[in-house]
Amino acid sequence: MATRITRRTALHGLGSLVALPYLESLAPVAKAAATTAKPPKRAAFVYVPNGIHMQDWTPKSEGKLGELPATLAPLEAFKDKMHVLSGLALDKARANGDGPGDHARAMAAFLTGRQPRKTHGADIRLGMSADQHLANTLGDKTRFPSIELGIERGGTSGSCDSGYACAYQANLSWRGESTPNAKEIDPKAAFDRIFGGNDPKELAEARAKRELYNKSVLDFVMDDAKALEKQLGQGDQRKLDEYLTAVREVEVRIEKAKKANGEKKVTKPNVNIPAGIPKSAEEHIRLMCDIMVLAFQTDSTRVATLPFANDGSNRSYAFMQVPEGHHELSHHQNDTKKQAKIQKINKFHIDQLAYLLAKMKSVKEADGSTLLDNMHLVYGSGIGDGNRHNHDDLPILLLGGGGGSLPTGKHTLYPKDTPLMNLYLNLFERMGASTASFGDSTGKLKLV
Repeated sequence: MATRITRRTALHGLGSLVALPYLESLAPVAKAAATTAKPPKRAAFVYVPNGIHMQDWTPKSEGKLGELPATLAPLEAFKDKMHVLSGLALDKARANGDGPGDHARAMAAFLTGRQPRKTHGADIRLGMSADQHLANTLGDKTRFPSIELGIERGGTSGSCDSGYACAYQANLSWRGESTPNAKEIDPKAAFDRIFGGNDPKELAEARAKRELYNKSVLDFVMDDAKALEKQLGQGDQRKLDEYLTAVREVEVRIEKAKKANGEKKVTKPNVNIPAGIPKSAEEHIRLMCDIMVLAFQTDSTRVATLPFANDGSNRSYAFMQVPEGHHELSHHQNDTKKQAKIQKINKFHIDQLAYLLAKMKSVKEADGSTLLDNMHLVYGSGIGDGNRHNHDDLPILLLGGGGGSLPTGKHTLYPKDTPLMNLYLNLFERMGASTASFGDSTGKLKLV
């Protein structure tokens, strides 16, 4: 059963439901101490495709993090909330007798630890992903058990990678062995889902009015907000104003993207870019990061996934002087010029991760900690080096404080072929969702 939405947890209006962050003035006296003591723990999984130029990723030595390598340099301000995990492997992304198809297997196995059935038909088979294990355990505490965001849609049928169904290469989150959770790539649709009401008829009416009269979702809940403000102390009034301003800023950026983009065509004929998607890759990713943070801030969900692109993505990054496609460059054949361009793409993605972490750090929790302090964020790829298509020594970061329990500010090298799923077993326990095994796990990873 989902958490009951009341006037103490959300602002209501026609087709609109704006969940609120924690406000001390509204906390029942009997529960205030407990609420203040332990903010909820959250988990997020951020995926990047096509491997990494590992020479500019891996710290020079184990132990305490010193000078960060070039690709990780944008995370300097977050070293105290970062653990670089080397040596982890994804065996089920390997061929294991199935031949080529590393990109499909890498994305499919990253959160499942299972070998996808090689098929381009409807008989796909994989397994539940780590985010959905958490959602099944924790989902009754929030309005949404999990949210699935993304940047590239991708197909769900047909063959995309050497005989593998497109569903494997396009989906990070899997509800079950044959049921992927489609990700939302349109910021406007994601925003409407989180801030829309529960009545579909009211939701459609409110959306139509917003479009017609150029109104904000906040316009529909302003009466509720003004009534609520009278009950708040000065500090909470300021906190509410800052939060509503942040919501409005995201909404304005979505509308700007819509006006700038319209229904313009992409290279394939008869294919429209959804109206709310920015042309800028950076702005697109950052909007999705903002929406994720708002969902966590209001405790609308505690579990989220966000791949920055589908594995095998051949997106061009011409805006930073990398006109070639990402996948094309990843097959660099040790060409140093191509490797330099791969590193630029890797660093661009890390820049976006730094933006997400800064947003999380800016959100204050009930006990004075930050959202980042209570986060378990896994960032990485199911491929090590794109040219080799190897699935060992993966580029994996663990970020956040985990409620004060995560060991951070360090680099750990694990024994060769240590399953990535062992990390998830550890996170499950920390999130209150322990299980004896998951995917191809062999035991809980030691995080010390």
